[in-house]
Amino acid sequence: MRSHPPAWLAWAPALFVVLWSTGFIGSRLGAPHAEPLTFLSWRYGIAVVLLGAVVLATRAPWPSSLALAGHSALAGLLVHGAYLAGVFCAVSRGLPVATIALIVGLQPVLTALAAGPLLGEKLVPRQWAGIALGFAGITLVVASKGSAGGGDLAAHLWGLFALAGITAGTLYQKKHCGAVPLLAGGVIQYAVSGLVTVAAAAATETMQVRWTGEFVFALGWLVLVLSTGAIGLLFMLIRHGEASRVSSLFFLTPPVTAVMGFFLFGERLGPLALAGLAVSATGVALVTRAGARMARP
Repeated sequence: MRSHPPAWLAWAPALFVVLWSTGFIGSRLGAPHAEPLTFLSWRYGIAVVLLGAVVLATRAPWPSSLALAGHSALAGLLVHGAYLAGVFCAVSRGLPVATIALIVGLQPVLTALAAGPLLGEKLVPRQWAGIALGFAGITLVVASKGSAGGGDLAAHLWGLFALAGITAGTLYQKKHCGAVPLLAGGVIQYAVSGLVTVAAAAATETMQVRWTGEFVFALGWLVLVLSTGAIGLLFMLIRHGEASRVSSLFFLTPPVTAVMGFFLFGERLGPLALAGLAVSATGVALVTRAGARMARP
């Protein structure tokens, strides 16, 4: 029997889009001061300490079996390890933030294609139309910014690696981790991702950090707001909704990131960007509203 979502989740999608979009800004702010895997290693380590303290203080439950813990660990390696490593490495190699947002913004298309055979989710024509509009919208935003260039081949390959990680992680989390407590699951996922990332950083990077105010702010924001708030919202949305509906929210992150770039870095929004923002919003509305009607008894 499907559980009814809590009432506060009604506004959670909008909050998730805003928080998730700030992750691209944070990666750009911190990139000049630390190598990507080193940056992530600090992020994971602090997140494990903070979430672990909350779990101990609140006596939050742990997964009821080793199998569930293993599923949570694998989902974490995909959602955190693969996705974030891809994004941070791509940005560090010069790929523009709008371009990496576009690449990983293709996730809803891949998720929708895979959700049918893997999760038994069926999309109605209106949802397919929404996905098409979402893709068209993010293409307009990035095209208007002239950000298709920048970054080498490796940077683009890292972007595709991030796309594969977040897509597979979303599907795996939905299929296997519904019974995993969110707080304890977060500790497991960040700990496993951190161990792998630290080992990779030690093998490939100097692991040196310039502890500037900008880096400390970026690290603190990514840990407190992204690693705890946004990721927790994502998993709550996945647990209470179809994977394809939740993934459609990723279509809104490139336009929202472009808006943030305008205010923070002076990047102007032209007519195409504004049109893309409207088109993406329309596409997400089609996917989520059609899915909500299908979910009603």
